[in-house]
Amino acid sequence: MLTREDIFKHVKEKYGTSPDYPWKKYPHYAALRHESNKKWYGLIMNVLPEKLGFDRSDEIDILNLKCPPEISDSLRNGENILPGYHMDKEHWISLILERTDPEGEIYYLIEQSFNLTKSS
Repeated sequence: MLTREDIFKHVKEKYGTSPDYPWKKYPHYAALRHESNKKWYGLIMNVLPEKLGFDRSDEIDILNLKCPPEISDSLRNGENILPGYHMDKEHWISLILERTDPEGEIYYLIEQSFNLTKSS
């Protein structure tokens, strides 16, 4: 299982990025931004599973990433990769961190999102 701390460590080492917390109302929502243009390439949120269509009561961490529309449909599986929560559903996906294999392609998807959002 990948945790938000795993992701924070990875993006700090690879991109020099530290999370920021832009909303007082949601103090655990962490934006991952480019240093140069301040665009998001990721957003980690703690949400209630019912918001995602799951029957549980405890909050879960999700990671929103930008993804090319031509592959986002094939990645979405209804289990650990969903349409982007509170984002453009065509261009963003949401990964449920507790259901995500750290040996999988998550860091590749983060890199892809980083590259898709780096233009100014």
